[in-house]
Amino acid sequence: MNKPETDSKDRSFGALIYLFPLVYSLPFGIALLTQFPWLYQFFSPLVAIYGLTNSLPFASLIIFFGLWFAVVRNDNVSYFLRFNGMQAILINILQVLFSLIMGILIPAFGVQSLITETLNNTIFMGTVVGCFYCIFRSIQGQYGELPVISEAASSQIR
Repeated sequence: MNKPETDSKDRSFGALIYLFPLVYSLPFGIALLTQFPWLYQFFSPLVAIYGLTNSLPFASLIIFFGLWFAVVRNDNVSYFLRFNGMQAILINILQVLFSLIMGILIPAFGVQSLITETLNNTIFMGTVVGCFYCIFRSIQGQYGELPVISEAASSQIR
């Protein structure tokens, strides 16, 4: 995308926005994080944030709507931040859809079956890779282009 140059503040906030879907990917990675303690240590700050947001009622919903109204639908915010905010929201919506699907599959196959653990790990790793890619690109001041999600995000904020 050829959009205006971004300043360091927009780059920082653009990267921080991706903590929202990254934190809420942790339930999918429980099996992976317990099998690899060094990986759990790497994600321990996110685990603390997840614990804090789960202790507050409706925290994820408040963050979702706060991000939606304060960033994505606010024309005073730069296009760069609005794009990153919308993309983070779309990643989170995909996580919600995947959790609904897993809610159907887990009773059918069991919590520790090969199918459910593989799907959970794939969802977790896909979210982590996508978010870290977008964080890295945001720090560079560039747009993290994720297939389909970026197009949907761009069409929502024009």
